[in-house]
Parts: sequence; structure tokens; C-alpha cells
Amino acid sequence: MKSVILGLLAETALHPGTEQSAGVIDLPVAREAVGGYPVIAGSSLKGALRDFMEQILGENDSRVTNFFGRPDNAGVVAVTDARLLLLPARSLTGHYKWVTCPYLLERYQRDRELAGLPCDFRIPEPKEEQAVIHSGTRNGGQDSLFLEELVFNVAQQDLSGLIDNFAGLVKHQAVQNRLPGQLAVISDDEFAYFARYGLQVNARNVLDNETKTSKNLWYEETIPPDSLFYALLIPRPGAGEALAELRQLFGKQPFLQVGGNETVGQGWCSVTWLEGKDGGR
Repeated sequence: MKSVILGLLAETALHPGTEQSAGVIDLPVAREAVGGYPVIAGSSLKGALRDFMEQILGENDSRVTNFFGRPDNAGVVAVTDARLLLLPARSLTGHYKWVTCPYLLERYQRDRELAGLPCDFRIPEPKEEQAVIHSGTRNGGQDSLFLEELVFNVAQQDLSGLIDNFAGLVKHQAVQNRLPGQLAVISDDEFAYFARYGLQVNARNVLDNETKTSKNLWYEETIPPDSLFYALLIPRPGAGEALAELRQLFGKQPFLQVGGNETVGQGWCSVTWLEGKDGGR
């Protein structure tokens, strides 16, 4: 059996919502309970994959029911949560940075091992108020890196191993080329701040058709475009043909809509496919 890692690069803003409001935000994004990191729940991703296959193959196609199962019969592939790996953050020093932290990298390393993929990259260990960037990155000629309202001391380190392992999760060559110059690794605690408070909040409104006055104003949170997630597809016996079918479909149409707000263009991700070796689970 070959487990698979799906790379999901946000092409538009994402809104994997939750039913619970949080403070002044009426519709926050879903977060992991412990770490507070934005997450696309496995059930939501599985539903998006099913909708993707149904639109191409048809709702009653046997390949769809075999993959996802029926109410009384489980499907042949387990779909995990899509986990955050890189989060864009505004920078006063230059173009935005993709920030991540040692914990997310360690988790990605373990997930690659589970999928039977090589995981030999070294995880940087930034100190507090320090950002590790790739050796040779200019950073505007400055020793400090400004992310949102926080200032970090820059430490340069060879991150080519990390960048090579990220590249397989990104469909576009142009985006892969930007990774060395825009990647920044910060501490777990400081990354948690960006994950909790660094997302965009949009105001939306419903107007009365006649008076044009507000009938309903609400605030909703979104995950920015260019955020990078990944998820595992773990096969069960008999899943080889089903996974091959899904891979073929993504080869023809490598984009997937996940989460809410599809009618306002949100939730679109480009998809890549990393397949582990036989027996990697």
C-alpha cells in the first residue's frame, strides 16, 4: 500500500469555518484545540474530495462509493486533517514571508515518515525574537525582520533541505522559486501568535433591497492566499485502484475547493501529490 501526501496551496482565501463564534468574530476559522493552528478538518476535506470526484464521474459512480463508502460500509481510504505548514505574514522589511516553526516542521517530518517519504531535513531551532532565514537571503540589507508589529533578529542558515521538501507540496514553479527568499522559521510561541491573531477578518453585510440599510452585519475570519497545508490519504486494503483514479483526476484538474464561501470565490487550492514507497504507512 502507498500512502499519499496531498499538498494544498491556497489560491484564494480559505474559510474552513466552525459553528462557534469567538469574541467579536462571528465566523472564525476552524482551529486545532491544543495548538490553535488553523486546520481543515478531515471530514471537510473528505467531503470536498467526494464533491470533486462526483462532479467529474457522477454522483452514483461505483468508483466514488468505493472510495468514500456508504452509510453502512466504510470507504477504502482514510483522509486526515489538512495541517498548516506555512502561513504568510506581512513584513515591513519587504515582500511577505512564509512563516513556520519547529513544531510544525517536526510534525511534517513525522507525517512524511508515516507516508513512507524521505524526511532527512534538519529542523532549525530559533531563539525568542529570532527568525531563521535561508543563507544568502538579502532581507533588504537589514539585520532585523519586521513581521506584522513584531521585530525579529535575523539568523541565516542553510534551509535548502527544508525548501526541497516543501517544493513538492507546491504546484507552481514560480512559487517554488520564491521559497528561498521568503521562508522564515520562528519559535513555536511566536508562531502561535500569528496563527491566532494574524488572520484576516472581513466584514460582510446584507442590505435591505428597498432602503439599502443593513439587515445583518457580521465578521468572518479567513486564512490568506498562499497558505500551505498538507493532508495524508492512508489506504486500506483494496485502495490501490481508487487512489490511482483520484491521482489521474488531479492530473487533469489540479484544483480543489474546500471550506465555505465558495460563491464568493474562497476555498480554492492547487493540489500536488506525493506518493510514499510501498509499505509506507
